[in-house]
Amino acid sequence: MYSVFLQPYSAGNLSPGDMLSVSLCRVMAVPATIIYFTCYDQLRDFLCYNMGYSGSHIPLVAGALARLGAVTVISPLELIRTKLQSRQLSYIELAACLRSAVSQGGWLSLWKGWGPTVLRDVPFSGLYWFNYELVKRKLSDTWGSPEAQFPISFTSGAVSGAVAAILTLPFDVVKTHRQIELGDSEIGSSRRQRSSTWGAMRIIKAESGTRGLFAGFMPRVIKVAPACAIMISSYEFGKTFFQRRNQEKLQTL
Repeated sequence: MYSVFLQPYSAGNLSPGDMLSVSLCRVMAVPATIIYFTCYDQLRDFLCYNMGYSGSHIPLVAGALARLGAVTVISPLELIRTKLQSRQLSYIELAACLRSAVSQGGWLSLWKGWGPTVLRDVPFSGLYWFNYELVKRKLSDTWGSPEAQFPISFTSGAVSGAVAAILTLPFDVVKTHRQIELGDSEIGSSRRQRSSTWGAMRIIKAESGTRGLFAGFMPRVIKVAPACAIMISSYEFGKTFFQRRNQEKLQTL
């Protein structure tokens, strides 16, 4: 999510659809990140301190539940972004496409692709936070220096992000296929074939083999690993910074 703010672009080189896609990426990143990280911290602390649970499964459960909430809120914007990236649409064409989808399938059609997205993002987040806390703890035990907190967070985020991205890639492929279908005129049989996530996976495998389920493997890892590293290290740095500021204020009172 954080990486979308780093995308340079020139308005003169982009079509209106491209510019809207970039804008949506940045609009999505802010609320999604706020919801996601806030929910994770609150759920983790609630499970640990209020419920009295302990163990390495806590980050997995908290991360999965936090992502479920964020995905549900952001899903319509994610669908629109995917549609814009798959076809060069003007604002008028995009609006017509959305009206057609809503008239045919109701407002729930704006959440098309929610199932594959949940199957991708919820396991991704559970695996990500599980591996992040695990790698971070091991690196902290090895380095053990307060000055090394930023590189520890950065490295832990990159490693855990890469692992989670690889394991959940098939669901990302299905999600993209499902969302591209929005508003497209397809024959009835094709719609029925792609009505379920597992059915879509079987079709992709039949058409392209197992390799088709891992299409875009390298670009996804190259994108996700540094994005996760930047996002979590910035978050941890900011959290530590404001915690120190608050402690200093309390000491001066």
